[in-house]
Amino acid sequence: MTRDWVRWHDAYDDPASGLSTRLELVQAHLSVALAAAPDGPIQVVSLCAGQGHDVIGALAGHYRQDDVAALLVELDPDNVQIATNHAYAAGLTGVTVRQTDAGVVAHYADALPADVLLLCGIFGNLEDEDIHRTVIASAALCAAGGTVIWTRHRRPPDLTVQIRSWFAAAGFQEVAFEAPYATMSGVGVHRRPVSTPPAASSQLPAGRLFTFRPDRQAGPGPAAG
Repeated sequence: MTRDWVRWHDAYDDPASGLSTRLELVQAHLSVALAAAPDGPIQVVSLCAGQGHDVIGALAGHYRQDDVAALLVELDPDNVQIATNHAYAAGLTGVTVRQTDAGVVAHYADALPADVLLLCGIFGNLEDEDIHRTVIASAALCAAGGTVIWTRHRRPPDLTVQIRSWFAAAGFQEVAFEAPYATMSGVGVHRRPVSTPPAASSQLPAGRLFTFRPDRQAGPGPAAG
């Protein structure tokens, strides 16, 4: 059964939902990452951005707002329009919403490397090998000194421990990992050191980075992951 990626966002409006809790955590970590970024322009890239709640909610009113150029990559056309409207209403002229498949890096390579890379609501929709491939590729997608914020559900089998290990193997340092008792979501934050180990490739991956599982392909957008 495929998902309706527009209606899926309704849970954000329920303060008691796990998705609402996850959103608050992601926005808080994004706000901290923006504040910690060096002076000057900040490039943010959000893959499978849905309606843009993660970025737009954190960026609107942030004191670094005018420093940020944010690219929200989303395939579902209705979500793209909603995100575009949200950004406009918030006065975020530095936010661009691009309707394209985030699984193909070439579709947004012009915005890379990112100072902040969001991989939220993606990993719960992928096979394990695609998650691993995306984590390893993050070393090239993210600028030296940059931050990756990611999410993954913790339903059995809980893959979050393995994902954290994959980020470490890719040369990232863990900044935070939060797994609130009230929700089955995990939110991870990893930083790519300014001095990156040789094992972390600087080459953008060719070909497809990830593909949503068939039951989630109503159009890649954020999901329970």
